[in-house]
Amino acid sequence: MSGSIQATLERVIWTALTTRQAHLGQGDALARRYLADVAPFAALADETPAAYQALHALLQPHEQVALLSQDELSLIDALQATRLGLLHRMVATRAAEAGSDRGSGSDAALDMIRLGHADTDEMLELVQKTKPGPFGKRTPEMGNYIGMRDGGRLIAMAGERMRIDGYVEISAVCVDENWRGKGLAGRLIQILRGEIERRGETPFLHVFSENRSAISLYERLGFEVCGTFVLTRVGRAESGSAGA
Repeated sequence: MSGSIQATLERVIWTALTTRQAHLGQGDALARRYLADVAPFAALADETPAAYQALHALLQPHEQVALLSQDELSLIDALQATRLGLLHRMVATRAAEAGSDRGSGSDAALDMIRLGHADTDEMLELVQKTKPGPFGKRTPEMGNYIGMRDGGRLIAMAGERMRIDGYVEISAVCVDENWRGKGLAGRLIQILRGEIERRGETPFLHVFSENRSAISLYERLGFEVCGTFVLTRVGRAESGSAGA
């Protein structure tokens, strides 16, 4: 994996929130976050007490955001943290293995559809059932979303989330439990990957390090691990508690 790719994506949340997706966030030169109904992620310009104070000011009581970091966070007392786990960042670096993105029989005949504002309720329902990761009412505004239907019902989807110059994250990859194991996730990822690459950009994604089945799928689809990060949920400290 190229060191330049790792360096470019190392601060992807901050970069997205200060460039191509600034309109979907709020904050200042020290701390920024996505709007609550868009995504739960936030980032700091630098890990300093002043930046943490700025992040604190962006949070409502009992509200939490997620931060990516190389190491465990050193918070100020006004904040508290919950470590959620390790995330691998994977980047598309080579072609998919033959057959890794194909269904079979009638499954292969399912057509890809474009998803938009009118599909939001169905998208939220599918996310609630399948738990692919954070997804809010305005998350589809972050990029292009596609899916598949069976009998008019949304059974699979995937879309674009964080965007910076040259790179686009693939996210919200989910399939109804009755349709898993049929190659739908791989097909949707490859469709998005093709569209992203035709725009001259490189796809990447995030996956929990313990999710071996998903990692294996992404490797077959030509993605390679380019970094591992700590995912931490941060909120205002409750009265009488200290930062973790």
